[in-house]
Formats: sequence, structure tokens, C-alpha cells
Amino acid sequence: MSTDPQSRSIPELTRQLTDQSTRLAQQEVELAKAELSVKGRQIGIGAGAFGGAGLFGALALGALVATAILLLATAMTPWPAALIVTVVLAAIAGVLALMGKAKVKEASPPVPEQTVETVKEDVVEAMTRVREGRA
Repeated sequence: MSTDPQSRSIPELTRQLTDQSTRLAQQEVELAKAELSVKGRQIGIGAGAFGGAGLFGALALGALVATAILLLATAMTPWPAALIVTVVLAAIAGVLALMGKAKVKEASPPVPEQTVETVKEDVVEAMTRVREGRA
């Protein structure tokens, strides 16, 4: 094989282009894999930290609930204090559940409706131009 591009045949240049393109694509895939591997590890560590934060947040909330019960228990017997705190927490949970249900219902179905509509318009426009070009 000659190294001067002007002295090579078209099949030879095409083969070289194909080989170089294939090698470049493989190198890009390897680079992407390495990059995603590093990012995946970072995401895993971040997710673990969020999980730990959630666990300790739940424990802190439990301690806060116990504190509220003990505070109320200074003014009354402990079991009504615990019942009052439980009812308040259940009411908050119920309100949050209803809000969540309303938001999920509002977002359903999970289809990007505006995008679907604009794509349909684009298809109609393209078909109209194709027809005009043939007419």
C-alpha cells in the first residue's frame, strides 16, 4: 500500500476510510463505556448517601414524634398523648395521599401530549410539501 493518497486507488482509499471509521467508532464506544462507568459509580455513591439521609431522616422524625408524645404526656396520661399524635400524623398522611392522587391523576396518561401533537403537525406539513412537489 502506498502512503501517498493521490497514488492510491479508490477501493484502497475506501477500505482505509472504512477501517479508520470502524476504529474511531470502537474507540468512541470504549470512551463512552469508561465515562459511564465512572459516572455510574458516582451515581451509586450519591444514591447510597440519599438512602442513608432518608433513613436517618425517618429516625429523626420518629424521635420528634416521641418527643411530641412525651411533651403532651406532661399535661395528660401517656396513652391519650400518643393517640393525639397518631391521629394528627394520620390526618397529615391522608391529606398528602389525596394531594398525591390528584397530581398523579392530573399527569395521566404519561404521554407527552404536546409533543405528539406537534409531531403530527410536522408529518402533515411534510406530506403536504411532498404532494405539492409531485403536483
